[in-house]
Amino acid sequence: MNVEKLSLDLSSGLENVPVSIEGISAIQTLPRFEYSPDNIQGPGCTIDPSEVTLPGCSCITRSCSTESCSCLQIHGQAYDSTGSLLNQSSTDSGYCSPVFECNALCGCSDACSNRVVQRGVRLRLEVYHTNNRGWGVRTLEAIPNRTFVCEYAGEVISFEEARCRQLAQRPEENNYIIAVREHAGTDSVTETFVDPAVMGNVGRFLNHSCQPNLLMQPVRVHSVVPRLALFAGRDINALEELVFDYSGGYSNQPPAEAPSTHRANIAQANKPDQRKKCHCGANNCQLFLPLDLSILS
Repeated sequence: MNVEKLSLDLSSGLENVPVSIEGISAIQTLPRFEYSPDNIQGPGCTIDPSEVTLPGCSCITRSCSTESCSCLQIHGQAYDSTGSLLNQSSTDSGYCSPVFECNALCGCSDACSNRVVQRGVRLRLEVYHTNNRGWGVRTLEAIPNRTFVCEYAGEVISFEEARCRQLAQRPEENNYIIAVREHAGTDSVTETFVDPAVMGNVGRFLNHSCQPNLLMQPVRVHSVVPRLALFAGRDINALEELVFDYSGGYSNQPPAEAPSTHRANIAQANKPDQRKKCHCGANNCQLFLPLDLSILS
């Protein structure tokens, strides 16, 4: 990121709504990265996330309905008429159920109720310095339950690249890689790895909490590569910090054996007693950040 040219909008106009930064002096201490509101193709990724690969519906109405829309008939209705997520993604097995939105090949309008995540950030968010967890993100307005907040966007990379990047990290460095696993059948699991460290969006500044107010939902729009969308898991007050569980859970219970999403904490991975401490302050705090060694195996 070019700090000299950076304004108080972290996204430099790339989002629909400016992403604020608390204090002009804070700009100089931001980590260097390039802002991208969308996923981009990274090393080892064989599919360009920006390429339109999914079929569209033939609806010619302003907004699709389950009676006539092929997208909704095949994949089911994910949002209500206000654009709120209907169902929480996580299941008892720890996997996610994907959501499919109408896409660029669909005949419906941009105002279709089945187009939510693709519209981008529409809430006033602020990146700020927390008391004890470095950078964080808070909302400047109240957010109703199930409302789309932002994506966790970055480079989409392969398993091998994710493994190389994690092994190359020093213990004091933050790891941003999210591993998403989706259950597509009895023995079929689709994995997606997103790293916003060098190129990413406001989602890279979100902190972990053992009692989160955001839940992550894989959403497919134009491409088979999912977007990692974050929705409000409850009503959120203005100025409240936005947090999600890096293990992918939302029930405030210990992570399942096969979490649907995981932002790994690999510092001192071979010494579990030296894992990074969690400072979320929740009543059910697990004391340490989630640890996922699957990429390192």
